[in-house]
Amino acid sequence: MPLRDELIEAHWSFMDPHGETMIARGPTFLADETPTGSLHVVDLPDAAAAWSFAFDEPNYRAGVYGEVLIRRWRTMVGRRMWDYTGGVDGYQRFLIIGHAKLGTAAARESLSDDYHRYLTGADLGDRMIVGGSLLSEDGGEWMGTALMAELPDREAAEAVLPDGPCGRAGLYERVEVHLWEFGGRR
Repeated sequence: MPLRDELIEAHWSFMDPHGETMIARGPTFLADETPTGSLHVVDLPDAAAAWSFAFDEPNYRAGVYGEVLIRRWRTMVGRRMWDYTGGVDGYQRFLIIGHAKLGTAAARESLSDDYHRYLTGADLGDRMIVGGSLLSEDGGEWMGTALMAELPDREAAEAVLPDGPCGRAGLYERVEVHLWEFGGRR
């Protein structure tokens, strides 16, 4: 935490030029508000730019992050986090990542319409901040799902992907749920 605090201005200065390409960003936390990482969904031109973005970032270079996951991403919700107009007192924001089982891309594709309706429909649509599919580097293989959502509690967040079409079809190897908040300069 002290190193992260020391680097905050360098981190934000690194991020500033990417402001127009940023779809979502922000820190993740444990239940006791201990920081665990950082999320950045950025519209970059190619894999080399994504690698540079991740590995030239000051926190990474200083050893703040233990690991970095880079995935192509395709939106299903169709907005940036700053476009989200929800906000319910007492709700929490979560990053929900579903890691796909290998070889499930065809099954996922067959559920595409149901999956989109599930994420944008009456039950979840106004709770989804940003969401979409994680893809392989070449964009050809479905690797899972990443959602940023505002929900009543962790239990609700843990149920989103398992209760959806891909979860019911057994397409996820595992699902991670992290407390998350909007990031950027204050």
